[in-house]
Amino acid sequence: MRVLVLLLAALLASAPAVAQTSAINAARAAGIVGERYDGYLGIAAPVSSAVRSQVAAINIQRRALYSRLAASKGASPRDVGITAGCQLLARVAIGEVYLGTDGQWRRRAPGHSPVPDYCR
Repeated sequence: MRVLVLLLAALLASAPAVAQTSAINAARAAGIVGERYDGYLGIAAPVSSAVRSQVAAINIQRRALYSRLAASKGASPRDVGITAGCQLLARVAIGEVYLGTDGQWRRRAPGHSPVPDYCR
């Protein structure tokens, strides 16, 4: 599993397929779009159709990445996504929103980590 985490971290850091646009970055800063615990980007509040479309495109690219990695490592895409979620939640900045495992959107506060205990 450690190899999977390291490989996934490298892929997420270098993959242009999961790059984010300025509209997505602005939506993140506004608390409208955020990372989900399952490795996908989520919508926390009403957004424009353009942002909704960009979130969907990013998630399609992430799903393809997770599926390829899962196939090569004998894991399920869901498990790869959750592992990616651990990495992505660790990058959530103070003030940004994220979806926890309980299905609740939260804004990251100083001194609080959005990373679930199972990731540590």
